Amino acid sequence: MKPFRILKNNIKDAFKSVFRNFSLSIASISCISITLALVAVAMLLTVNVEKFTSDIEKDVTIVVSIERETTEEEIQNLKAQIEEFENIDTIKFISNEEIKKSMSKESDELANILGQYNNETNPLLNEYEVKVKDVETIGKTAKKIKELEHVYSVKYGEGMVEQLVKIFNIVKKVMYTIVIALGVVTLFLISNTIKITINNRQRQIEIERLVGASNSYIKRPYFFEGIILGFLGSLLPILISCWGYIFLYEKLDGVLFTSVITLVNPDKVLLMISIALMIIGTVVGAFASYHAVRRYLKI
Repeated sequence: MKPFRILKNNIKDAFKSVFRNFSLSIASISCISITLALVAVAMLLTVNVEKFTSDIEKDVTIVVSIERETTEEEIQNLKAQIEEFENIDTIKFISNEEIKKSMSKESDELANILGQYNNETNPLLNEYEVKVKDVETIGKTAKKIKELEHVYSVKYGEGMVEQLVKIFNIVKKVMYTIVIALGVVTLFLISNTIKITINNRQRQIEIERLVGASNSYIKRPYFFEGIILGFLGSLLPILISCWGYIFLYEKLDGVLFTSVITLVNPDKVLLMISIALMIIGTVVGAFASYHAVRRYLKI
C-alpha cells in the first residue's frame, strides 16, 4: 500500500505544482499545443495523400480490346495467358453489347447512333479490364499484353498514370519527412520549455535536497508534472484537428476537387491521430521533465 500512497502523493504534488506555477505552466501548455497542432495537420495531410495514391492505383485499369473475329475459345485462352503474368490482380471480361448499353446511357445522340446496330453489326470490340498489383510497373505489363495474339489494342493512360503515381510518391515522401521533422521540433521545443519551467524552481529543489529528500523523491513529482503538462497541451490540438477535419469533410462532402480524389472518413482517422497526439504530448512532457531535473539541475 505504501508505494500506492507515495504515487498518489506525487501526482497530487504534481497537480499543485502546475497550479502554483500557473504562468509557466500556461507557457508550457501553449508551446505543446502549437507544436502538436502542426503535427496534427501534417498527419492528416499524410493520411489523405496516402489515400489519394491508393485510390488512384486501384482505379487504374488496362483496357485490352480483342480482335473482332476472335472465337469464344480464343478469348478464354487470352484470359488465361494474361493471368499468367505476375503483376495481374484482377481481370474482367466486358462484351461489346455491354459496352454499347453503357455508352448509350451517356447521351441521347449516342444512344440513337448505337441503336442502329444489332448484335451482328455492333462495331464495338469485346474487352478485358485488367487491374494490376503494382501501378509503377503497369507499362511493362501493358507491353506484354499487347504482344499477345488476338489483342487489337491496349490502353491505360500511358505516360500520365506513371507521372501521376510518381508525383504522389514524391508528395508522400515529403509529407513523411515533414511529420518526422515536426516531431523532432516538437520534442526540442516542448523539452526546452519544460526545462525552463523546472529551472525556475531550482531553489525549491535545492531546499528539498538540504532537508534530506532523495533524488527519486524529488524527481517523481516533476516527472508526473511533465505528463500532466503534455496531456493538457495535447487536448486543444485534438479538439481543433477533430472539429476542423469533420467540418472540412462535411463542407466538401468528402470530395476534394473531383470525385476521383476523396478524403479519408473522419471515423477512420481521427481516433488514431488523437491517441498519437496524446501519446506524443505525455511522453515528451515526461521525458523533458525527467531530463531537466536529472541533468540540468545536477540532481
